[in-house]
Amino acid sequence: MIYVIAELRIKSGMADQAAAAARACIAATVKEDGCISYDLHQSVSDPDRVVFVERWASRDALTRHLETPHLKAWRAAAAGLVVDRKVEVITPEKVTGL
Repeated sequence: MIYVIAELRIKSGMADQAAAAARACIAATVKEDGCISYDLHQSVSDPDRVVFVERWASRDALTRHLETPHLKAWRAAAAGLVVDRKVEVITPEKVTGL
């Protein structure tokens, strides 16, 4: 199993719009083969910081996810909302960026 932690900084005041745009992606992603969980969290101390916490059965499942139409649609919708992002892929062997 692998984890993905994606921390996003959203333009000030746009977190609700970003969450709304993410909902369709989340709904489709949790149905994908190999997706164990896929959750979006908003910081209680900084409303412009959101974090996706994902669990995948394998790196192959994650790689397939990266090519899905719903993830591509989310990325297009988020392009004007996200000002910074940090994505880490955590495996038993190491932590890498994505």
